[in-house]
Amino acid sequence: MIIGRCGDYESVSIFAADLVGRAISKKPHGVFGFATGSTPEGLYKLLVARYQHGEISFDQMTTINLDEYVGLPPGHEQSYAAFMQQHLFGQVNIRPESIHFPEAGPDPSEFDEFIRNAGGIDLQILGIGANGHIGFNEPGSSFHSRTRVVSLAESTIRDNARFFDSPDDVPREAVTMGIRTIMNARKIVLLASGAGKADAVARCLRGPQTEEVPGSCLQAHPNVTVILDHAAASKLNDKN
Repeated sequence: MIIGRCGDYESVSIFAADLVGRAISKKPHGVFGFATGSTPEGLYKLLVARYQHGEISFDQMTTINLDEYVGLPPGHEQSYAAFMQQHLFGQVNIRPESIHFPEAGPDPSEFDEFIRNAGGIDLQILGIGANGHIGFNEPGSSFHSRTRVVSLAESTIRDNARFFDSPDDVPREAVTMGIRTIMNARKIVLLASGAGKADAVARCLRGPQTEEVPGSCLQAHPNVTVILDHAAASKLNDKN
């Protein structure tokens, strides 16, 4: 595991954009996994800028998104499909048929078969929740889990309420790639910023591997780069 420490959020975004941009240039026809939330917004802004300057292209890639809310109407402004369209997909030359989200259908795990048939995920971007979740794999999620519908933890609902008019509007369920699905990615890039993520970062990177801290599974992955700002890294001890 490589841990990159940066001074601030902007530096995290630049570090991540350099890494992801190189991966896209190296394998433009690859399968790239994207995450939503406030943390990767800076990364996506920089990727859009690099596309506009002719440095990278999205026209050959396949994209896989981690998760999506269940129960929001199509086109809802807080859906993760809308987020990705606003912050990345709608501003680059990606083909609409190359964009894929998990769906809460009769068998959500069919998404895993789709990923396998696409060749597997070359690079998966992750954020981390304050309770240690990755994707919407909440504490207690099996390390062997596949794509499925999950109930959101109350802490996650509270954290996400800032994006909605009222906490009552936050969906109570989501469909998410499972932990095993995520761990099958060839490379993982985890981003974290802010003091509010410091506890989760320390528990995930330095605590025991336990399903009560879903992100701790990453300790067992052979190719993980973690990019942290000073605040998010503040509870990792000096020798780390």
